[in-house]
Amino acid sequence: MLNTSFPSQKRAIVRVVLGQVQIVGAIVGLCLLLKTGLSRLTVGVIVATGVVSLVSGFLFETQISYSNSSMKRYLSEFLGTFALVFAGTGAIVINSASNGVIGHAGIALTFGLIVLAMIYAFGDVSGAHLNPAVTTAFAVARRLAWREVPPYVVAQFAGAFTASGLLRALFPTDAKLGATLPAGSAGQSFVLEAVLTFILMLVILSVSTGAKEKGITAGIAVGSVIGLEAMFAGPICGASMNPARSLAPAVVSGNLQHLWLYFVAPIIGATLATFACRCVREEGCCSKALIA
Repeated sequence: MLNTSFPSQKRAIVRVVLGQVQIVGAIVGLCLLLKTGLSRLTVGVIVATGVVSLVSGFLFETQISYSNSSMKRYLSEFLGTFALVFAGTGAIVINSASNGVIGHAGIALTFGLIVLAMIYAFGDVSGAHLNPAVTTAFAVARRLAWREVPPYVVAQFAGAFTASGLLRALFPTDAKLGATLPAGSAGQSFVLEAVLTFILMLVILSVSTGAKEKGITAGIAVGSVIGLEAMFAGPICGASMNPARSLAPAVVSGNLQHLWLYFVAPIIGATLATFACRCVREEGCCSKALIA
């Protein structure tokens, strides 16, 4: 059992990470079971997941209740990002499987609506960032402590990979799983992704207080921007604006081309938005001491 002097926040982070490893292991094990049967790899993944579960239970059987606020925030980010990637990239996969029944407009609308829903579901818990670029920009704007960035990002990537793993199990023949790939040049998509994320983050900063959503219109504003940007820019760059949303389907489907730009461009765009916010909002909006 862990020493009781171990800081509760660090204990919460460890437990959340172990819990997410168990979830990802279970999804991967299911995918392998459906695809290859009881192969050595499948058995290995299942056994490894079981070992992690036993270790987690031994370490934390009497430690850290689910009332811990930090763990609730990280779990909210995991669930919210899972829903975003499952519904958003799932719409792309199902559109392909159904010969275009959903359509591009339907896919863009799905992304906007799922973000809107997750903001209302988890905005008052974690801020419903659902996006490593957004989390990083909140830290740059001093609206989120830097120590919160790693667990937030781990939770977001874990949620995204769990969603892509589940989609792979459901649609094993889909070649891309909704991965974002440039339709034009890499430079063109890089600029588009940076500008799109800049606009998105500027809106988020304007409708949020600290690192959390503000008022009943926050979800509508952010969801609308995502739907709008996906509507007009999606056919060219994929309108990802989110490293987690791009990485998970790319890795699970094996489409790793130009993946770097879906990491670098959103982070640059979101960071630049914090400086623009200082120019148009009240003095110190993104530079004063932490308010959340």
